[in-house]
Amino acid sequence: MSQPGLRERKKQATRDALRLAALRLAGLHGWGQVRVEDIAAEAGVSVRTFSNYFATKEEALLATGHQRAERIIQALAARPAGEPLWAALTEAIVAGFVVDESDMRQMVLLQSAPLLTDEHLKTYAVIESGVATAVASRIGADADRDLYPRLVAGAVLSAIRVTMEHWRQSGAAQPLAAVLRDALGQVAAGLPIRAELGR
Repeated sequence: MSQPGLRERKKQATRDALRLAALRLAGLHGWGQVRVEDIAAEAGVSVRTFSNYFATKEEALLATGHQRAERIIQALAARPAGEPLWAALTEAIVAGFVVDESDMRQMVLLQSAPLLTDEHLKTYAVIESGVATAVASRIGADADRDLYPRLVAGAVLSAIRVTMEHWRQSGAAQPLAAVLRDALGQVAAGLPIRAELGR
């Protein structure tokens, strides 16, 4: 596979700088106080440059979610062919989400912001669709016609949402990767009742 050229790398670096600036400022000041001008200044570019990459400040903030979806899809495709589906999915999800926990903390804190609800739903829909397509490809199914890939994707996304909220409420006491693996493992096992709860 050929490596991206200098121009492409510079463009990606600028895009990353803008999305990370949006995360930082939202975490510092609250999303309602952040303007496009602030994001551009934090990233060291002009407002016009910002507009070349994102139409709105919400797009810049949630670009991290879309990038995460691509990482998950690529990671799942790269897993060994003979690996059980849920084991492969778990590793792909962890690879997609556990990159920079400081970014994750900021994203989790912002998830309940009313102004971002629609954007978060769009982002999760992108991830869910991508997971369904990747699962279908892996098991030889049709993501548009077969129910199973979409059920798996829906279960995975629900587990991710609950995990993020649990991780935030616990003060990120455990590594995010461990919490994600635990949650996805429980889903894969059919959510059995733990012994202490079944007494």
